[in-house]
Amino acid sequence: MDSEAMDRAVPFGDRRSRTLYRLAAAISETRRPDEVLLVGVDGVDGAGKTVFADELAEVLERRGIGVLRASVDGFHRPSSIRYRRGRRSPEGFFLDSYDYDAVRRLLLEPLAEPGERQVVRRIYDVHAEEPIEAVWESTSDVEVLVFDGIFLHRPELRDLWDLSIFLEVDFNVSIPRGAGRGDGDPDPTAASNRRYVEGQKLYLATCRPQERATWVIDNNVLADAYLTDEPQN
Repeated sequence: MDSEAMDRAVPFGDRRSRTLYRLAAAISETRRPDEVLLVGVDGVDGAGKTVFADELAEVLERRGIGVLRASVDGFHRPSSIRYRRGRRSPEGFFLDSYDYDAVRRLLLEPLAEPGERQVVRRIYDVHAEEPIEAVWESTSDVEVLVFDGIFLHRPELRDLWDLSIFLEVDFNVSIPRGAGRGDGDPDPTAASNRRYVEGQKLYLATCRPQERATWVIDNNVLADAYLTDEPQN
C-alpha cells in the first residue's frame, strides 16, 4: 500500500489524528534527496511536545520514512550554570538552561552536511546531574529529524529548522499538565512556578515563535489538537 492509500485507510477518530497526518504528508513532500530534513517541535513546558513529536515520528515511519528522534533535554547545562543567576531566576531559565552550541555542533549541523553523518543525541543527564559520555551514531538511513524542546526558535537554533511546529497551550493548561507528571505545583501563580512561567513569557515576547513557526497547533485539548490556520466551525 502506498503512503497516500495508507493515509486514506487510517480511521481518523479525532482531529489530532487528522492534524498529525496532514503534517506528515507535508513533511514527506518537503523532503529532498540525500538530505535530512530538520523538524523542530516547540512549545512551553507542559505543552505536550514530546508526545506530539513521538506521534509525528510514528506517522512518518508508517509512511516508510527514516526518522531520528531527539530532544533539547539531552543537552542541559550543569546545574552550576543553569542556576548561576539564582534558582528562581526567569532570566536564568531562559538564558542558561541548554547548551545550544552543542546542539548545533553535535547534532543539527552534522545532519545538514552531505555524506556520512555521525551525530550525538545526549550529553547530559539532568536527573542524575552528570555528563553523559558522547555516543556517536550513524544516521545513514535517516531522512527526517524530529526534535522537540522549549525555546527552539531562539536565534541560536531558529535558522537551522527546515520546518517547525509551535504547540500553543495556555499556562493554565500547561502548568497543571506538567504537574500531572510529577513536575511541581499545578497552580500557574505558585512561587515555585515563577521561574518557568516568566522565563517562557520572556521567550514568547522576545523570540515570537508563533510568528516564526511553519505551523502553529492549538494543543490545549489533546484529542482536539488542530492547526490554527484551519477554519473553525
